[in-house]
Amino acid sequence: MYRKSGCMTATIAVLTLMAGSVRGSTHEFFKGKTLRIVVGFSAGGGFDTYSRAIARQLGKHIPGNPTVIVDNMPGAGSLITANHVYNVAKPDGLSIGNFIGGLLVGQILGRPGIQFDALKFEYVGAPTKEKYVCALTKASGITDVEKWLAAKTPVKLGGTGPGAGTDDVPKILRGALGLPIQLVSGYKGTSDIRLAAESGEVAGGCWGWPSVKVTWSKGLKSGDVVVVVQMVPKPHRDLPAVPLAVSLATTEEARQLIQAGIHDPSIVTYLYALPPGTAKDRVQILRRAFEKTLEDPEFLADAEKSGLDLDPVTGEEAGAAVARFFKLSPAMVNKLKGLLAAK
Repeated sequence: MYRKSGCMTATIAVLTLMAGSVRGSTHEFFKGKTLRIVVGFSAGGGFDTYSRAIARQLGKHIPGNPTVIVDNMPGAGSLITANHVYNVAKPDGLSIGNFIGGLLVGQILGRPGIQFDALKFEYVGAPTKEKYVCALTKASGITDVEKWLAAKTPVKLGGTGPGAGTDDVPKILRGALGLPIQLVSGYKGTSDIRLAAESGEVAGGCWGWPSVKVTWSKGLKSGDVVVVVQMVPKPHRDLPAVPLAVSLATTEEARQLIQAGIHDPSIVTYLYALPPGTAKDRVQILRRAFEKTLEDPEFLADAEKSGLDLDPVTGEEAGAAVARFFKLSPAMVNKLKGLLAAK
């Protein structure tokens, strides 16, 4: 008994030392390193604003306190970034992609250009659930949804690329509600769409209210920009009088399309993800650091100053939401395919 107990004690001691060594190496890994947040849109937009606020505080919540920087890699509605994180970035925990979650739905829709398996990313989380709105300039003449529905010619809206809410939301609204829309896609980010709208090139665009209210605040305050419809299950507290898209739906199919194509993907719109194959312990470290950052008093003060909306999604919740996309019925997938494939 004594000899067996001694062996067990020795074994436990060795395992403890090994565990301590693993923890030490994991926690020491980030020391002196630089962690990149790769943002799929141009500087000055909503994604960039969130990422820079997060980057200012994230490092202090990661063991070893690495330097955190933001790199912008715009293009194709952030698809370039998603593909880069999946195929090029090393799975070492030093590259976090920030791309739009709607791209993941594109995988089940068979969209071209997708070079990833959404179920294999390691999800870090999202700072907020998206609250999509369509904001148009007063100069366009479309100052409420009734005028939009009655428009005799399609209203031009700017987009960044297939898979982005700027493109998918208008397409679903056009198909589900019959709104006359002409999508002008290919802008590098929402900041570019704003400039195009202000110059009269397009009437406006559809993207998240948290971004719109921050980056287009002057236009909103002056009345030169008007939010005419919002795509959320319940009115946002800032927009109590703006009609809900789902309330304008006249058929059950239209309501289901808005739910599956807009409401559900909005959970992971502002998505942060790691390359597949990233070590699980580093994934957990970064997930917890992300959560702590979103609770950090300095971050919260920064977010309030910048007008950033916060409604955090954990990495685990993001992964579960992505998995649900792959459980949509074939009929709904085919209908969404038809709407989103349209120009």
